[in-house]
Amino acid sequence: MSENNGHDINTEVITPSLGTTMNTPTEDRTHRNADNLAVNGLSGLEARGVHAWFNKHHALADVSLHFPQNTVTGLIGPSGCGKSTFLRLLNRMHEFIPRAAMAGEVLFNGEDIYAPEIDPTEIRKRIGMVFQKPNPFPSMTIAENVLAGPKLAKVKVENKDELLEDCLTRAGLWKEVKDRLKASGSSLSGGQQQRLCIARALALKPEALLLDEPCSALDPGSTLRVEETIVQLSQTMTIVIVTHNMQQAARVSDYCAFFLSDGGPGQLVEADLTTNIFSNPRDQRTADYVQGRFG
Repeated sequence: MSENNGHDINTEVITPSLGTTMNTPTEDRTHRNADNLAVNGLSGLEARGVHAWFNKHHALADVSLHFPQNTVTGLIGPSGCGKSTFLRLLNRMHEFIPRAAMAGEVLFNGEDIYAPEIDPTEIRKRIGMVFQKPNPFPSMTIAENVLAGPKLAKVKVENKDELLEDCLTRAGLWKEVKDRLKASGSSLSGGQQQRLCIARALALKPEALLLDEPCSALDPGSTLRVEETIVQLSQTMTIVIVTHNMQQAARVSDYCAFFLSDGGPGQLVEADLTTNIFSNPRDQRTADYVQGRFG
């Protein structure tokens, strides 16, 4: 899950900044066919030597991480260790924060998304994002919320009804709202609103989806339905999720990456198969965190 340095990702993945080796999945997951794994370093999303600053504050240091196609990667670690900052760097959302800066590279299918000729708006279409708190547009109907992305991005939609049903179905919401598409988006429950926001992100047909603690404000039942949606979506796209919920990370993630800040900028401690992170981590700090000894 990092710079491949010529290695075949089906056999091992190297995290060059840490000098660690991460095995790829050898067992079938119920939510992902092993054949969907990326097979070369040009596939999927990749960060190389990434740093982040807010004004003079060095928030994140030297993170290199590769996210294979059609997998879920969970970013875990205590508050303030740079997980959400790193997530926003992956589709240039951090540029909305005053005096934010970065160094390093973020590659998407081999293309540097920070290259001068790259339009950040186009990148955000291809790499969608869903935030911690559900944020449907309150003055819009359920249908209008889903179609708002293409409308705001000035993307022509040939068949709006087809797109609407497809996005709501993929977000696991169609059966619950198909008879009230003209109701306000804010009339939905919290879990339904979050899935509506996922459907809205899907309307732009992204190739990857970033989720920043999408279930932190939800009840257990709603959390389960959002997690089921994440698992289904991972069959066709790359997903990166920030979560403080270790059980959630274990349930939905193929890989996990543990971040930590020891008084300085946040750093990547280790990344590996989720089963290895929880059962046999290389670093004692990772073991202490996932076992609840701190954080």
